[in-house]
Amino acid sequence: MRKTLLFPLGALTGACLTLLATSPQGGQWVARAAAGADDAYSQLNLFGEVFERVKASYVEKPDNAKLIEGAINGMVTSLDPHSRYMNDKAWTEMQETTSGEFGGLGIEVTMEEGLVKVVSPIDDTPASKAGLLSGDLISKIDGEAVMGMTLEQAVNKMKGPVDTKTKLTIVRKGADAPLDVAITREIIHVRPVRFHAEGGDIGYIRVTSFNEQTTDGLRKAIASISKEIPQEKLAGYVVDLRNNPGGLLDQAVSVSSAFLARGEVVSTRGRNPEETQRFSAHGGDLTKGKPLVVLINGGSASASEIVAGALHDHKRATLIGTRSFGKGSVQTIIPLGTGSGALALTTARYYTPSGRSIQAQGIAPDIEILQDVPPELKGRVDTMAEAQMRGHLSAADGSEQTGSQSYVPPEEKDDKALHAAFDFLHGVTVNAAAAKPAQKAAVPN
Repeated sequence: MRKTLLFPLGALTGACLTLLATSPQGGQWVARAAAGADDAYSQLNLFGEVFERVKASYVEKPDNAKLIEGAINGMVTSLDPHSRYMNDKAWTEMQETTSGEFGGLGIEVTMEEGLVKVVSPIDDTPASKAGLLSGDLISKIDGEAVMGMTLEQAVNKMKGPVDTKTKLTIVRKGADAPLDVAITREIIHVRPVRFHAEGGDIGYIRVTSFNEQTTDGLRKAIASISKEIPQEKLAGYVVDLRNNPGGLLDQAVSVSSAFLARGEVVSTRGRNPEETQRFSAHGGDLTKGKPLVVLINGGSASASEIVAGALHDHKRATLIGTRSFGKGSVQTIIPLGTGSGALALTTARYYTPSGRSIQAQGIAPDIEILQDVPPELKGRVDTMAEAQMRGHLSAADGSEQTGSQSYVPPEEKDDKALHAAFDFLHGVTVNAAAAKPAQKAAVPN
């Protein structure tokens, strides 16, 4: 069984070796392969020697299983920020997370220079209510330093019984000193789609993540809005993907399909040309061609970028906000057998329908809107882009883009991007003082 996910930046946080040998070069290729195999076996012999030395001479008797797991973690995490090994417990917890309900604080996280980095707090969760921001670095959990922990160890430490508290020490860009934040754990029910009718003529749909419930939630949202607002009065839809860190690939395809009558949604291309896969829209446009605005920002990543890129390339939507994160790689989940966990391995880049990779580049909006950031948060809410992550997979064409603003005002009345979207659907030209054209070079067209 394999499951392909576009991981939210490594947020949720045995060996399996397959050798393929086909080449027209004949004996010359075989000789090179044999030399490469000899080198690999030499390195494995080195590993075996180090393993035995540690077992025999370390100051305390080590746990063999922990040594092997640590070695596997080191090997896989050296590849890129999103590849990782999950032991059996972590693999079970990840499956619970993608199903849409789990216990904890409600934050999507990744590892950055030894610290846990907040990719995005999930709406209406303890982390969101406590004021955690995208880009925050968690340096301590209950007074224990995060440095030296794996991502899974840190995540497991933040989890615990419902109604118990954990204290996080936060390093925030621009803050004079670390912040201590106490958060009470809850069962996290991830409701990936929220919606309402706006002003009697616009359907607003907020997609917070791409889990197994997302497409069903979107279909219900469109059906409900269509009943509430007569078709002749419906000016269009706003789909809000801001600070959505991604999720399941099949959900990104089916969400895009809800707005497209036909055509390619995304393609994935691996190391070998024969590994290319193309995913097309299915099911038909549920909105019957109504105008569409998609909101993105620096926290929109992975599956969010697939949806935004597909709708933009097919000229189905206008993008408003700030440039997206640029996480354009696919992680394939490879279960390793009962009790052995699973491997999340980066196996491909994904490409928009026009053939553009957004890995380490992101998608620039058609209309860029910068929010008014409160004075106490200025300089603290810009998101690190994929291109700024240590060891990231390089951009396909060599050009890379840095991060962009991810702040979304908590009050709708202060949300300039949202109001620009409403104005656009009403046929009102966006105020030039509030927006500036995006860099055309970054738009996948």
